Amino acid sequence: MAGKCVHKGCGKAFSDPEEDCVYHPGPPVFHEGQKGKSSLPPEPSPVEKVPERQAISTAVAPTPSAATPPPPEPDSDDPDLEIPANATCRRKGCGATYTGSAREDEKCVHHPGEPVFHEGSKGWSCCKRRVLEFDEFLKIPGCKEKKRHLFVGKPKPAGEEKVETVRNDFYQTSTAVNVSLYLKKIDKERARVNLAADTVTFDLPTTDNKRYQDTYRLFAPIDPAQSSFKVLGTKLELVLVKADGTSWPVLRSDDKWTGQRIQIGNAGRA
Repeated sequence: MAGKCVHKGCGKAFSDPEEDCVYHPGPPVFHEGQKGKSSLPPEPSPVEKVPERQAISTAVAPTPSAATPPPPEPDSDDPDLEIPANATCRRKGCGATYTGSAREDEKCVHHPGEPVFHEGSKGWSCCKRRVLEFDEFLKIPGCKEKKRHLFVGKPKPAGEEKVETVRNDFYQTSTAVNVSLYLKKIDKERARVNLAADTVTFDLPTTDNKRYQDTYRLFAPIDPAQSSFKVLGTKLELVLVKADGTSWPVLRSDDKWTGQRIQIGNAGRA
């Protein structure tokens, strides 16, 4: 009994299950008005031949994943929040600037939907107009009007924000490792740094309601009694005095070693 191949680009009716199948192994590609077939997964040639028997058993239709929509903007500004000078309206497509004058006569014309780019055309999901050039897309007038602009929104929920990671770097001398952890507005009065022989534990709250907590297991042992730290405006600086004079290729024992040696310099003045 004759059947029809389900591979993309073949669609051939056949009766011999051993007959070759010539098809496209990649998904379709539609980009900026151009159409073609993807080269993924990589193949030795632009077409592939397989027996028709295999074509029936291996063809699987991909299932697209749904995109997570962004959180909605609040409907209005909190009246207790101060609007910075020259603040820009946060609603898409509006672009109005806060002038500091009375707000009773404001009109916010904006796009409540999301940008849509498809086969070279550009527009918004909330209205029908489509253009080809990006500059023209930016000029598409809004399709919905509100009485006031949205400059600051609502205040963040109460509660401390956890900082997951901070950037760090270091350089070393023959006797010490000098470390910088970049975190702004550390609260000097509440900051805690515990120096041990092979670890440094951080508890760093900030004055803008954030907190960074972590423990670094060090590459080599230090002398905690001789080591020190200092809180600055944009970072925390540590001087970790080496216990055995070892050269450190990385700061933490679980950091990936690239094979490069970090700078060895002269110890600065106290």
